[in-house]
Amino acid sequence: MYEGAVQDLIDELGRLPGVGPKSAQRIAFHILSADSDDIARLTQAIVEVKRRVRFCDECGNVAEEERCRICRDPRRSAEVICVVEEAKDVVAIERTREFRGKYHVLGGAINPMDNVGPDDLRISELMTRLADGTVTEIILAMDPNVEGEATATYLARLLGAIGIRVTRLASGLPVGGDLEYADEVTLGRAFEGRRLMGN
Repeated sequence: MYEGAVQDLIDELGRLPGVGPKSAQRIAFHILSADSDDIARLTQAIVEVKRRVRFCDECGNVAEEERCRICRDPRRSAEVICVVEEAKDVVAIERTREFRGKYHVLGGAINPMDNVGPDDLRISELMTRLADGTVTEIILAMDPNVEGEATATYLARLLGAIGIRVTRLASGLPVGGDLEYADEVTLGRAFEGRRLMGN
């Protein structure tokens, strides 16, 4: 335990996702020893992101205008929507340069343990986007964990009932991974998603 402002800083840093007590302490002491100009830039960047960045009115991605750059892009197909849990997932998919449709960010996943149900996610906004009949396919790109599976299953049933084609991203063994370290779910998915090889 430290006193006063140092402990307050450690406590606040420790509230950030993925930052444990030791990391919070390391970051706090880095801030203490850093140049004042560096800290001023960091502080300004935090203030600016809170002031300027919002969530896209259409898809829920991060944006500095009412609609994000992807929703504004006329070259993107409006017929296919990739549904993701968080805005950071959009960035991961965009890095592949494989998807040319639009996105819908749910803002999380169904998680009864944390009291997160379907009504807490942006599912009604997704249904509104589908009302005009433009969208022909929904790609579900949830995380391959229990919450992601529950969310994907819920959405597949909901969307299947209205006649929209619903697909799920394939998942399985990572490139460079060893079979002995793969869990049962990952191996099972790899078997389900197997494909024919050339003769």
